[in-house]
Amino acid sequence: MKIALIGYGKMGKEIEKIAIERGHSIVLTIDINNQQDMTPENLKKADVAIEFTTPKTAIDNYRKCFNAGIPVVSGSTGWTEKFDEIADLCNKTNNTFFYSSNYSLGVNIFFELNKKLAAIMNKFEQYDVCVQEAHHNQKLDAPSGTAITIAQGILENIDRKKDWRLNEFKSTDELQVVSTRLGSIPGTHIVTYDSADDTLEIKHAAKSRRALAFGAVIAAEFVKDKKGVFGMKDLLDI
Repeated sequence: MKIALIGYGKMGKEIEKIAIERGHSIVLTIDINNQQDMTPENLKKADVAIEFTTPKTAIDNYRKCFNAGIPVVSGSTGWTEKFDEIADLCNKTNNTFFYSSNYSLGVNIFFELNKKLAAIMNKFEQYDVCVQEAHHNQKLDAPSGTAITIAQGILENIDRKKDWRLNEFKSTDELQVVSTRLGSIPGTHIVTYDSADDTLEIKHAAKSRRALAFGAVIAAEFVKDKKGVFGMKDLLDI
C-alpha cells in the first residue's frame, strides 16, 4: 500500500517506521516546511493518507484529500465540533474518512469500560466523578481528544452531569476535566469516582507512541477499498 503522511513530526515518523515494517511504502510526506507539495497530483500517488497535524490545519487537509479522492485516516484532535460537517462532506463526495481521537487498542477498550462503569454509577449519586489527563508539553490542544471522548461517555450515562468543564470547578452538575502538560509523558487518562467512604479509579497509561502509530497503520489497511465514515469501533468490532 502507498501511503501519504500528512504531518511528519514524532508521530508521523513512528507511523512511517511501522508502515515500512508492514511492507508499505511512503510516497509523500507533508510537514510545515513543504505544504505547497500537498497537491491533488501528489496525493493521487497514494492509496491512503494518514493525517496527524493540528486543529488549525486538519479540516483543510481533509478537504484536500477528499478533492483528490484519497481515503483519510486522521488522529488530529481539537477540531471535532465540526465532525458532522466533515462526515457529511465525506459521504456526499463518496470518499473515505477514518477518525479516532486515540488509535491505541487499550484506550478503545478503556472507552467501553468507562461507559459501562458510568452506567452503573448513574444509580449511586453519592459518587462524584472527574477526568484527568496528562501529556507531553508539546501537545497543543487541551483537553486531549481522548479525554473529551471519555467525558462524552460519562455524560451519556450519568444523568447528574450536564456538561464538562476544563480545569475548574463551578457546579456539581458539571464534569471536571483536568489537563496537565508536562515533560515527555506519552499520555495518561484517569477516571475517578469519589464518595465519603471510598474511591474508585480506572486508568490507562501509554508507554510510547508506538501503540498509536500501529493502530493508525492498521486503520489505513482497514479502509483501503472502503467508502464512508469509520472509527475504531468498526475496526475492532466492539
